[in-house]
Amino acid sequence: MAKVDRRIVRTQEAIKKAFLELMSEKNFDSITIQDISDRANINRATVYLHYLDKFDLLDKIMEEHINNMSNLCELEAEMDWIESTVHCMEYLESNYLFFSTMLASGGAPYFRSRFVQHNIEEFKKDVDITKGKNLGQSEDVVVEFVANAYVGVVEWWLKNGMPYPAKEMAEKVGDLLERII
Repeated sequence: MAKVDRRIVRTQEAIKKAFLELMSEKNFDSITIQDISDRANINRATVYLHYLDKFDLLDKIMEEHINNMSNLCELEAEMDWIESTVHCMEYLESNYLFFSTMLASGGAPYFRSRFVQHNIEEFKKDVDITKGKNLGQSEDVVVEFVANAYVGVVEWWLKNGMPYPAKEMAEKVGDLLERII
């Protein structure tokens, strides 16, 4: 595996951080590459060296977080709902700027639908309509319900400045998930 140049990583992190800060301050449509480069304290050409445009930058940031969440979910396959949710809430908390911008402020409206879709795929792995409390239900309805409820609670938590610590919030959400799934 090729060694990653730390300067490249630092530059990309500075670009992403600048972009997210700008998105928390103003509408995506009004952000320019010049704004991003000024905030990151780099040349405009450097931004273009790493990203095609601001849409590419946004897509790459969203994909990075969705992939990180997917990897977390894969690692948590052997855990119960509460344990699994603790890790997810801690990830959300440690990436507050991104998730609060994308969900709570409406910074990128289509991120919410991608986040819901990610959760639908994850919850599909756990919904069983052949027995128990979901016997006879439509898998699609149960999964849509759970994924949208989960994303809604995450939005509420972020919009309200994370009124519960990640672990406590995870216990509350995990307990609710166990009741449904």
